[in-house]
Amino acid sequence: MELLAHNFSSDFARSAHLARGAGDDGDSEALVAFRDPQQMSLLVRATAFVFADPRSRQLHELIERIAPSEATVLITGETGTGKELIARHVHGLSGRAEQTFVAINCGAFSETLVESELFGYEKGAFTGAQQGKPGWFETASGGTLFLDEIGDLPLAMQVKLLRVLQEREVVRLGARRAIPIDVRLIAATNVDLAEAVRAGRFREDLYYRLQVIGLPLRPLRERPGDIMPLTRHFMAIYAQRLHLGEVELGPDAQLALLGYPWPGNIRELENVIHRALLVCRSGVVRAEDLSLSGWHRAPAAAPVSAPVPDVWAGGADIAYAAHGAAGQDDMLAAERFARAWQALLDSGEAVEFEAMQQELVRAAWERNERNQVRTAKHLNLSRNILRTFLKKAGAID
Repeated sequence: MELLAHNFSSDFARSAHLARGAGDDGDSEALVAFRDPQQMSLLVRATAFVFADPRSRQLHELIERIAPSEATVLITGETGTGKELIARHVHGLSGRAEQTFVAINCGAFSETLVESELFGYEKGAFTGAQQGKPGWFETASGGTLFLDEIGDLPLAMQVKLLRVLQEREVVRLGARRAIPIDVRLIAATNVDLAEAVRAGRFREDLYYRLQVIGLPLRPLRERPGDIMPLTRHFMAIYAQRLHLGEVELGPDAQLALLGYPWPGNIRELENVIHRALLVCRSGVVRAEDLSLSGWHRAPAAAPVSAPVPDVWAGGADIAYAAHGAAGQDDMLAAERFARAWQALLDSGEAVEFEAMQQELVRAAWERNERNQVRTAKHLNLSRNILRTFLKKAGAID
């Protein structure tokens, strides 16, 4: 049982703290991390969350607004994005920060045990129940209860959970008397609950009860501004733990980290940095030390198959307008694109559509420092389609 859930003391719950550090741009970046992440290894997939990327900063502003309330919160995101860490941060900013924070993984219980674990049981309620035991709702009373993987709850339990949220009381298994509770509930899932509702796997009324406040956590690949601050944090942590002294990140390693899609999100990044510090030499982490699956250095761009008109050379308007610029709206970018394209047609040059397409992709790729994730975003393409164009242009293997 101790492997599945922990009843943390108030001091331990507050170990998710907010630190400030200087970002690359000189601005401060908020970092939420555990002081002793080794104690959390059985329960927490991500041990740090940084709010450096603009999208993450928006999330942090929302958390600061909603944390003081008593509203139920539903955190959604892929595995390893830091859902429990965000839940602890909400708790730490709330009026319940001095009280207990209890974290439960709903997917860790069998269907026969989940009711007794959540709501408790009385002596003699079932074979082997030699004495009564409070459930996790009672244990968390006065504080916050975090239910991770709530999408894994059986439908029968979803009905009982809905009643508990509505009535603010629990009935232990084998009991006839309701016990009042004072708990703020934060739930999390890595599945699409709206789709689960449509498929009949999740109750619609419970879904709306949980979704009073929704906190969607973007995967790491969609907030590239967080990658390097997190990298610096993990390098500092593991350099100290491994007694390595000062360790530097090579330019090729930085390029690799920014170009990798991070399917395992923050937890994968932490593991990659841990391994890199174990195998690096001379205090410098290089790309090969990262062992990123499927990543390689992109070769120099190959020449295009047809002459490129002057209007395309030297970073013409069309390359600039195609992926947009900070502070420019979509209409202005579209107008610039139209003018550049019209200039090309008016020049009388032969237009080879495929060559123009490849040059556009390559120009955006170079402008984004050969980072596929950012290039795909600026061109409004999926990363797979971008890779297809780059391969056709001979830019990558």
